[in-house]
Amino acid sequence: MLREITLGQYYPADSILHKLDPRVKITGAFLYIISMFMFENYAGYLLAALFLTIMIKLSRVPFSFMVRGLRAVVILILITVFFNLFLTPGEPLFQLWRFTITKEGLQSALKMVLRLTFLILGSSIMTLTTTPNALTDGMERLLRPMRIFRLPVHEIAMMMSIALSFIPILTEETDKIMKAQMARGADFESGNILKRVRSLVPLLVPLFISAFRRAGDLALAMEARCYRGGDGRTKMKPLSYKKRDRIAYAVIVLYLILVVVIRRV
Repeated sequence: MLREITLGQYYPADSILHKLDPRVKITGAFLYIISMFMFENYAGYLLAALFLTIMIKLSRVPFSFMVRGLRAVVILILITVFFNLFLTPGEPLFQLWRFTITKEGLQSALKMVLRLTFLILGSSIMTLTTTPNALTDGMERLLRPMRIFRLPVHEIAMMMSIALSFIPILTEETDKIMKAQMARGADFESGNILKRVRSLVPLLVPLFISAFRRAGDLALAMEARCYRGGDGRTKMKPLSYKKRDRIAYAVIVLYLILVVVIRRV
């Protein structure tokens, strides 16, 4: 299951989304996430699903590969559904032991599942079609106006990019540690949920040691290359908008207009 986490990975392909400016993809993903919390009816979720389907098709990333990222958060989705289903007051539908399922709770649980699913898939499209270096450059350019508040924009963008690129690395490292401990007799699959959670505790120490070791190696490598932050640095491939990027912005604006119209209707 750990290898099924797709967030933070890059999937090379020859698609229109891969060729877009990273600023367009970051802005589009951010606005798409915001739109998820603007819908009041299922017509909005249908619009979001249609938009997401088109983006997945244009990315040329296999849908089966992208959906694998949902398996890693199934427990989170189930917990969210449980709390929304049984703890939302409203018109009772039926009672299960001491818990009452209401009409409002059922609708809230369904909407929350759709939101989480669309959020994960939308974020995955951005990372799967954008290299870590491009993400760093895009975030730095988008955060450049914050320099007037003396914020270290380049350092913030670099940290966010490194964090995203470390997700698949730490996932692979965790998988290796689990297999090594299973070869020594550790059991991570039997028992109830609490027992499984307790069995994962021995993974934390070697995982943290490995993470700190990798962080130290990365810091040494950056110092060896005379990295001193973003002041005075130039870009080998400076970002510049092209015609396809302007068309992409127009599509995003059209999507937001439809979101506002559906919300008001």
